[in-house]
Amino acid sequence: MTQTISKSKFKPHALEYFRQIEKTGEDLIITDHGKPVLKVLPYAEKPSKILTTLRGSVLKYDGPTLPVGEKWESMK
Repeated sequence: MTQTISKSKFKPHALEYFRQIEKTGEDLIITDHGKPVLKVLPYAEKPSKILTTLRGSVLKYDGPTLPVGEKWESMK
């Protein structure tokens, strides 16, 4: 679960939060006046599993400005 903390509470304990993120692998949202402004997450060397499964699945479309079909039928 993502943890949320204010800037004022984060600042004096930043290194502790960094160590916690490294250890748990969980994200940390930093807020300013209750609004999320920063997201700190652990560094990942390899692409995520989701991106790996999508690799090669995107099709190339050579004519993005051309009509999709030959004939268009209007609805009456």
